[in-house]
Amino acid sequence: MSAYVYILASGRNGTLYIGVTTSLPQRIHQHRQGYTPGFASRYRVNLLVYAEAHERIDEAIAREKRLKTWKRSWKIDLIEASNPEWQDLSAAMLL
Repeated sequence: MSAYVYILASGRNGTLYIGVTTSLPQRIHQHRQGYTPGFASRYRVNLLVYAEAHERIDEAIAREKRLKTWKRSWKIDLIEASNPEWQDLSAAMLL
């Protein structure tokens, strides 16, 4: 089973949310529909700006925990290394 670590943003250089899931399309849909109350829905953080796949869920969870300890500037650098324009990656990944 593959798993994904992903970063959502409210906009370019906006509020960031880091999560982990085994179904990225389903999880992005849940965020956008506001199915789960909490940080992401409260701050309207639903633009997929970064995602990475892992072979195992425990690896993805460990990576998510590491990323959550990073400085904000490091997270921005990570996003901009693969997505300098902060484009919504969900269209390419989900459709």
